Order: sequence, then structure tokens, then C-alpha cells
Amino acid sequence: MAYLPRFIGLRYTRSKRSNQFLSFVSGFSFFGMMLGVMALIIVLSVMNGFDRELKGRILSVVPHGFIKTAKPEADWQSLADQAMANAHTVAAAPYISGFGLLSRRGVNQGVEVQAILPEKEAAVSVIDQHMLIGQLGQLKAGQYGVIIGRLLARQLRANIGDKLTLTLPQVSITPAGVFPRSKRFTLVGVFEVGAQLDQGLAIIHLADGQKLFKLKDKVEGIRLKVDDIYQAESVLAQLRQQNPRLETTSWVESQGSLFQAIKMEKLLVSIMLLLIVAVAAFNVITSLVLMVSDKRSDIAVLRTMGMSAKQVMAVFIIQGISLGGLGILMGTGFGLAIAYWVADISQWLESLMGVPIFDPNVYFIKQLPSDIRANDILWIVLASFLISFLATLYPAYRASQIEPAEALRYD
Repeated sequence: MAYLPRFIGLRYTRSKRSNQFLSFVSGFSFFGMMLGVMALIIVLSVMNGFDRELKGRILSVVPHGFIKTAKPEADWQSLADQAMANAHTVAAAPYISGFGLLSRRGVNQGVEVQAILPEKEAAVSVIDQHMLIGQLGQLKAGQYGVIIGRLLARQLRANIGDKLTLTLPQVSITPAGVFPRSKRFTLVGVFEVGAQLDQGLAIIHLADGQKLFKLKDKVEGIRLKVDDIYQAESVLAQLRQQNPRLETTSWVESQGSLFQAIKMEKLLVSIMLLLIVAVAAFNVITSLVLMVSDKRSDIAVLRTMGMSAKQVMAVFIIQGISLGGLGILMGTGFGLAIAYWVADISQWLESLMGVPIFDPNVYFIKQLPSDIRANDILWIVLASFLISFLATLYPAYRASQIEPAEALRYD
């Protein structure tokens, strides 16, 4: 008798229904479950792809860690030596950072200003590999050259050799009055890393930065590169233990808010798309409730033949799980296929419509990235099966409560 509920439940699933409305509701619940699971897999894979792209682009340019003292330090080489003594530290370079307003012919843009030593910077950042025009080595002390991102250059309508005015949020007191501190720089290079840095970063020589920020021969701190970005915080913690006067900041603190926002957005999108599965589950409930009403006489006969209430309940649980499970499995298959080929599909749509779906000037990418993760697929499938199972409980319980004598009397 153990196989009987399974046999009957699967038979009900395959049988042709005379009730057209019941068939429509069952089909709708199946397609709803399939579409919900498929949408979840595709969207989460694309969001994972964006997360991977951002981390790859930003963390290849942004140093993994920063160390500095309470006041600007003149002997930055000793700080670098302390950092390099750690086995996980790959490179160290001095820096000065601040914020200012970059202007040209009435167009203004707020930027982060980074003063670096070009010969040291190449070891802690790969920005030199992303230069469109010029090289980091073209930053020369005393020549007040500046390198900016492609989007910033386009916004300022600036070309190589153009003069840009950098204004700091500081003032200079002169006999003529109080004026904001500003300096004219010459554009010597343009880079593109495909991230927000392309429109918000200006790079100058360390010596020019020292004069600009009035630090004489001092630097703000040291930028570090470690062999494993996920070990950056532990490396910095070790450095603080060795020298308590050091102040440290890792990429997690400087860029963590961005990745945390992406993580939160992924969670919210997952919850919203899971509502599609929930709506499909309500359709499963409706389908089973109608099925129970349609099969009252069959249930009564089965009960009179000795089938228990639990077995009747199992019949409709199996039917509901089969209906939802088939939708989940097909949604998983289609979702994985589309997520895997999403870049090619987006390119095909672009060629078909003749319009770029994602403008690289806005989204920093030329095609949809995708990153299929097994843990995401696992929780989507398990959550969908759980919702399908819960949706079967009420109709199955109602079926188990049908009294044979009363059902046969009216049917």
C-alpha cells in the first residue's frame, strides 16, 4: 500500500481533465513556477557577474590597504620597510590623497586627487596597464602634469596638452583677500579601467602633491598590495600589532560600502523574484482545491476500500509536488542555459535591433556578465520545492477530511 498514494498522485497529474478551468489553473501554476525559478537564476547570475566585474576592475586599481601615522610622515621608506617585512605584502608605495574640483572652460567636476610616485605606483596598482593615452612615467616632478579617466576627460572636453584647473577646499590668504587654493595642471594621460574611477580620479606626481597640499617632503601614508585581497585585513592587523602608532585602512573599508550595497540589492531582488514562485504556489493551491472538489467521489471510494486519511493526504501532496517540481526542474534547466549564454544572447539582440542594450559609457561593460554559482542554484531550488510542498498541505488536508458516506450521498 505504500506505493499506492504515489501511483494515484502521479496518475492524477498525467490524466486529462474534463474541467477546462482546472487544466488552465494547473498549467498556469506550472508555467509560473518555471518562470519564477528561471528568472531567479538568470538575474542572480547576472548580478553575480556584475559583482565579479566590479571587484576585478576596482580592486585591480585600488590598493588593498593603506597605512599611515597620525601626522604626515617624512620617512615613508621606513613605513614601507615595515610593511614589506610581512610575508604577505607584495609591494608598497607612498601617496597623498585629497579632494578637489577639476575645471576647464566652465565645466566643473569633483574628483579625488591622488599624488603618487610613478615608479613605485606600478607595483601596487595596474592603472598603468589601462592607459589609453600616455603613461604614468609622464608625470614629472615640478611639471604639474595630471592623468584622469576617460569619462572625466570627455566630460571636461579635454585633450592631451590642455590646461585643467584644480581647486582645493582650502583657502590662501593674500594681500588682495582670501581665495580658494588652485593650481593649473597639464593633461598628460588618460586611463580607462571600466569603473567609477574613470570619472572621479585625478593622478598627479607626489612632489607636486606635496607642494599643492603644503606637506613639504612628507607623505600621507603608504599604499599596499598583498598576495591575497581577502587577507588584507589580517595583514594590516599584524602591522598594527607590531607598530601601535600605525593607522590602517583596508579595501573592505574603503570600497566595502559599494559591495555591501550590491549584496543588499541582490537580496532584495531575490526576495521580489521569489514572489513569482509564491504566486505560482498559490495557483498550485487553487489547482489542488479544485482537484479535491472534482475527485470527491473518487476519494470516497478509496476511503471505503481501506485507504487511510494520511494516504489520501499523501496522494495530493505528491500531485502538487510533481506539478511544482516539474516546473522547478524545467525552470532550472532553462535558467542555467540562458544564464550561461546570456552574453551571446545580448549580443544577438543588439545586432537584431541595431541598438546597444548596455552603453559602455554608462555601465562600464560592453556585454552582460554572468557568474553561475552553485550555492545560489541550490537555495533557489530548495526554497522553491519548500514553497511547493507548503502549498500542497491545505488542499491535501481538506481531501483527507472528506467523509465517504457524505460524499457518496451527494455525488
